[in-house]
Amino acid sequence: MDKSKGSGARLLKDIAYDEIKERILDERFEPGRFLSERELIELLQMSKTPIKSALTRLESEGFVTVSSKQGIFINDLALDRIMDIYDLRTALETHNVRELLRRLTAEQSERLEANLRETEEVVKKLDVKAFAKADHQFHLLICEFTGNQEIYRVLVNYQDHLLRITLRHLRKDPHRMEGFYKEHCDIFELLKRGDEASVERMRDHLQHSKQKLFI
Repeated sequence: MDKSKGSGARLLKDIAYDEIKERILDERFEPGRFLSERELIELLQMSKTPIKSALTRLESEGFVTVSSKQGIFINDLALDRIMDIYDLRTALETHNVRELLRRLTAEQSERLEANLRETEEVVKKLDVKAFAKADHQFHLLICEFTGNQEIYRVLVNYQDHLLRITLRHLRKDPHRMEGFYKEHCDIFELLKRGDEASVERMRDHLQHSKQKLFI
């Protein structure tokens, strides 16, 4: 029986999607590379059906371009798009901090502190991938606490591309994690005190992150 048919098809296409995307994010499938469908079939040990479905989803998200003649091209993030994403983040996330000023609850504060403890541990281990995930979770928590579902949806939609960017520039120097962690701690402490300086601190943090991409 073909495993790609029936109830297993959804699961297999999701597995294929996760496996291919993971390789794109950590650049085992590096930008500019061409893949063949046959290569993916052999690598993932799956039939064409779930792989085609996964590629359709990845193409819609901008990770790949599928060509009947050339195969599957791994897209890079263009410089201007990276800049645009960071500018969008700055606008949305400074708004989030401003909205949360003097509204942070004890339970929300505890969740941010838990995230910072987790981040501190992965910084000690210089675990780039775990740090990137904890880093983005910190920002998403702040967004979640504001209650603005539209902004949350935008940031989640960009999360994988942001993860890819973060992983790339942290690989250049894993010790950069220490500075970013410290900036998160500063933002949290100012936010917990209801200090309006937290808004500017978030702006500085994101602009600092953008600048680091080009060093």
